[in-house]
Parts: sequence; C-alpha cells; structure tokens
Amino acid sequence: MVFSEKQRRVLTWWRPGSPERERQAVICDGAVRSGKTLCTGLSFFCWAMSSFQNRNFALCGRTIRSVRRNLLSELIPLLEKMGFRCEQRLSENLILVRLGGKRNRFYLFGGKDESSAALIQGITLAGALLDEAALMPRSFVEQTAARCSVTGSRLWFSCNPESPAHWFYQEWVLKAEDKNALRIQFAMEDNPGLSPEVRARYASTFHGTFYRRFVLGEWVAAEGLVYDFFDGSFVKDVPEGPFGQWYISCDYGTSNPTSMGLWGEKDGVWYRTAEYYYDARAMRRQKTDEEYADALEQLAGDRPIRAVVADPSAASFCETLRRRGFSVIRADNQVLSGVRLTARLMKSGRLVICKGCADAIREFGLYRWDDRGQGQDQVRKEHDHAMDEIRYFAATVAGREGRNGMFAGYVERGRL
Repeated sequence: MVFSEKQRRVLTWWRPGSPERERQAVICDGAVRSGKTLCTGLSFFCWAMSSFQNRNFALCGRTIRSVRRNLLSELIPLLEKMGFRCEQRLSENLILVRLGGKRNRFYLFGGKDESSAALIQGITLAGALLDEAALMPRSFVEQTAARCSVTGSRLWFSCNPESPAHWFYQEWVLKAEDKNALRIQFAMEDNPGLSPEVRARYASTFHGTFYRRFVLGEWVAAEGLVYDFFDGSFVKDVPEGPFGQWYISCDYGTSNPTSMGLWGEKDGVWYRTAEYYYDARAMRRQKTDEEYADALEQLAGDRPIRAVVADPSAASFCETLRRRGFSVIRADNQVLSGVRLTARLMKSGRLVICKGCADAIREFGLYRWDDRGQGQDQVRKEHDHAMDEIRYFAATVAGREGRNGMFAGYVERGRL
C-alpha cells in the first residue's frame, strides 16, 4: 500500500526513534475519506502487538456495528495479509489477535449515549482506539481513558469535525499539548487512494457548514440557512408521462402547521409534485385527524400510494390513516443526518421540488441553524414543517433506494 506523509506519521509516531514516541495519545481529525481511520487502526494494532502480551484493549465506536463496518471490515483482511491471526468471537464482541508468540484481546464497545460508560467500567486496558470520538458522550470517552491504567498504555482517537463548541474539540483537540497528545489534522488530499475525480464529487456533494467540515476538515459552527444553496434552479416543472411509484410524506401538527408532500418517482428521480399545508394558528382553527386524513386522500387523488411516511410522534393520525387502508411508515427522524442526506439528494438531482410546492419553497428560504446550540448542531424550530416531512421522505425512502451508493454510506457513517 501507498501511504501519505500524514498517514506514515500516524503509523510510526509510537515507534522507537520517533521524536513523538513519548506522547500519550494521538488525535486524527479532519475530512471524510481522508484515510485517517484505516491508518489509525493499522497503527493501533501494530503498536499493541509489538508492545504487550496477554493484555486487554478496547475498540470503540458509536455502536459495535459501526466499529465492525467502518473499521474492522477493511482492517482485518489487511492485518491477516501481514501475518496477524485474528479470531473473531462475535457473541462476545471480542477479537483474539496473535502475532509471533504474542496474544492479546481486543474488546468492542459502543458509546452511543450516557449509559454506555457503564459498559466499559471494571475492565483494565493497555490501550483504546476510539473511532468517531466526537459522536460519543463525554462520560464514555472519559471512562474509557480512565480504564487505560497499564504502564505504557495509550489512547487513539479519530473523528470528523463538529462545532468548535463541541466538548471533544474544547477538551482534547485544543488541549492536545496539555494532555501530551499528538494531533494530526487530515484533508482529503492526505488519502492517496482517493482520485481527483472522487474528491471533486465529494466537494460538489456537500455545502455550507458540512462542506467546510467534511471536505475541508474544519471545526466550524453551523450558521445561517440550513439549505444555503437552494435557489430557483432547484425548482422544476412536474415532468410529463407516468410515474413509477407514489408516496406521501407528512409532518403532523395540531396548533403547529401540518405539511404533506406528494412524491412521484420517474427515471430514478423523486419529484415533490404537490403539497398540502395548513397552519392552524394562522387560520385560528384546529383540524381533527379525520379532516387531515380527508386532505391527504384529496392530495393522493386516484394515485396508488405505496405508503405514507409519517411523523413518528403522530400516533393517532397514523392510526386514522391505517383504518382508511393506507400503509403507514414511521419516518426516520434523525435531524442532522437527514439534513445532510436531503441536501446531497437535492444537489445530485435525485430529489426535486416542483413549482406547485409554494410553502416548501418558502420554508427553504427561512429554515435556519440555531446559534444557541451550545456545542451541538440544532435547527430552529420554526419554518420547519415542510422541511421536516421532506427530510422524513429523504431519510426513509429516497436515500434508502441507494443503499449501495455513496448517500447511504455517508449517513450510516454519521449518525445512524
């Protein structure tokens, strides 16, 4: 394999003769697809197997599934080619690794919420690798660090940037020298396996804050319009001819607005061809579930609606629709990954807003980031009703159509 200068630095910082070998941790942060995950994992295993015998190590991700998918699926075949013997015990979330006469145990942990810290308590570690560290709660990361009590133990972090107010940036990235940690910031150019054509595709796929984070590798705050690229060029006529399949997406409100979008698929592109939007507060009258179901039926017309992708909190409305014979899907309601996916689908031309959708077009021009997020990206809870149901549809239907493509891969890597 060919490695870039930064990758070689990650691979060798701990070795005898390196000027950085006294560091207690390494932090690899930066752009997506910059090659940091593979070289971090390879370096970690080489260090562990050359430094210890019969010790415990931790491989941490947001979930155990993400550790296997994002790190081990590519890393273990490479290690085996290098002479490592890796015995995976899936039921125990354990990998037994042998090299030469040495044998060590690598346990898999998921750090998805505050309760995860309890899972790693009690174990004594000689080292830990935390992939996607910025997606883990502080309690889990600190508990993992505390478990590394064997003499000579070290920590290995990799992550994509988040807000500059994020706790990991504040406590680890900015304080790397205080913690005797080596920070190496990656850009896409640091991955020699990424062609200029692929880098150009990624650059055109992201926008605004996510472009600066995931392509340039910067820790920047989300600000301004969420879909800051959206303009009249993204609004199209409804195409002529038959559509392959139809869905309706719905964000349900009582005193807040209810928004519904009618989606038709043609030649692999999803068109939001029509909408229903009702603001009970502005109209000074709330509608019942039955009245909203009537409106949905009118929006559907005589089209064969495959399913209604509904607000997961609207239980009574969903039941009303089921009684009328509609298939109802609970929407994927993860906001940040849904926003990123919606933007990518729109910029790639796979998700199109049609000219009759006046309220959705209006909200695209008003939907903003909340600058009071205090370290976490948040959107303002205003002008977000069409935005929510469009996001529901993107994350639940349109984005899943491309499971084998780049869209679903990015989202899984991020927040799912």
